[in-house]
Amino acid sequence: AEVSTQSTGGTQVAVNLHQWMQLGTPSWEVAKNLISSADIIARYNDATVSMTTLNLHAAKLMHKHHAHAATDVTGFGILGHSRNLAEFQTADVDFTIHTLPILAGFAELCKQLIAKGARNFKLLDGLSSETSGGLLICLSAEDANRYVADMRAEGGKAWIIGDVEPGNKTSRIVENPEIVEVTYS
Repeated sequence: AEVSTQSTGGTQVAVNLHQWMQLGTPSWEVAKNLISSADIIARYNDATVSMTTLNLHAAKLMHKHHAHAATDVTGFGILGHSRNLAEFQTADVDFTIHTLPILAGFAELCKQLIAKGARNFKLLDGLSSETSGGLLICLSAEDANRYVADMRAEGGKAWIIGDVEPGNKTSRIVENPEIVEVTYS
C-alpha cells in the first residue's frame, strides 16, 4: 500500500492565492469570485502548518512498520514522486493512487479556476508542486493500516492513498479518485 503523511496537494495553491490576494494581481480578480479572503487565509495557515511539520515521527514509524520504500513529496507532486519511486523498485510494480488528501476546498476551486481560464495548478493530476511535503511510503497492506493508526494516535496525519500491484514500474491516479478534504486547524 502507499501511505501519505501530509496533504498531497494544496500548499502551492494556498501560497499563490495568498500572494495574489495581497498584491491584487489579475489572477486575484478571477479567484476572488470563487473563494473568500477568510478561506484563503485559513488554507494559507493550513499550508504553513503542513510545510513546517517535521517528518521525524513519520520516519521513525517507517522503521517500526517495515517500510519497503519512501520519498518526500515536493516539486514533482504526488504523481511525479510516485512514478519516480516505482521506477526504482527492484520488483516490477505499479503504484495506483486512489485517494488524494488535498487542502480543504481546493479540489473544487482548482476545477473552477481552470474553467475560468485561470492558472491550472495540476492539483487533480497529482502534479502540483508542493513545498516541504510529507512522505510517500510503501508498506504491506497490514503494516499500512497500523502505520496510519499510529500516526493518528500521535496527532499526525496519514492516509492510505494507493495500492502496489505487479506491473511495469510506473504510477497512475485512478479516474475520479477519492478526495479527502484536509485541514490543520
